[in-house]
Amino acid sequence: MATEHAAATRRRLRNAGSYVLLTVLSAVILFPVYTTIVRAVSEPIPYLKSLQAGGGGLWPVGWDGGVFGRVFRTGDLTHALLLSAIVSVVIVVGQVLTSIFAAYAFACLEFPLKRTMFALVVGTLLLPIEVTLVANIETVRDLGWFNSIQGLSAPFLAWAFGVFLMRQAFLGIPGEMQDAALLDGFSHRRFLFRIAVPICRPIIGSCVLISFLGAWNQYLWPRYAADQQEYQTIQVALRTLATREVTELNFAFAAAIVAAIPLVVLLVAFQRQIIRGLTAGAVKG
Repeated sequence: MATEHAAATRRRLRNAGSYVLLTVLSAVILFPVYTTIVRAVSEPIPYLKSLQAGGGGLWPVGWDGGVFGRVFRTGDLTHALLLSAIVSVVIVVGQVLTSIFAAYAFACLEFPLKRTMFALVVGTLLLPIEVTLVANIETVRDLGWFNSIQGLSAPFLAWAFGVFLMRQAFLGIPGEMQDAALLDGFSHRRFLFRIAVPICRPIIGSCVLISFLGAWNQYLWPRYAADQQEYQTIQVALRTLATREVTELNFAFAAAIVAAIPLVVLLVAFQRQIIRGLTAGAVKG
């Protein structure tokens, strides 16, 4: 009995320590979010004066709860949010489709130099966007896609990480299942959409979410692929709001909170799919 009591006590202590550690880490991670909210609802001039007077800036100063409405009226956030949503959806559809087709070829088909080609595809993950920025801008201009939705989305319709993720998922499908399907008269296309895709649906869901997060948060490419306000995505619009007058400094913080809401909702609702997608690479293949 004494041994069981001691073991139970140790488990409770470990659990308590884990909760304390998770609470501290959560506070550290959420602290920038809290300060952003404080800056958004504080009147800029009183807040700056409070900082100069030695205030910590941890509490709202001169509450300005109407800033969110003014941001939508004067910052044209509605159009920027809609444009970002359209561009993100186009990018997600393109990336998921190309990832599924390419991953199936690398996982289930045999052709010359397959491993070399897959290594080259994955190797593109090491290339930052700055390497191809100038060439892509010139290509978009030559195609007449500057200041357009297709210009904002076309360079990102293929995704090496998605190919890698989906390939690992397809490699988890038993080879006997594919052989049996082919013997039953299934073509590769039919096997892909009738069997492989439904089996890997959770991984595809995680690809959709990760792709959307990346597309929504793009700044560098939309900044250089369009110079008209009509084609400013939400991230470029945030940068524009950050350059407003001192009396409107809280506009940018309020807009940043608004822009983050769709991402927070997706992350909270589909966090399990994201975790499954990130751990799919551990599948041996």
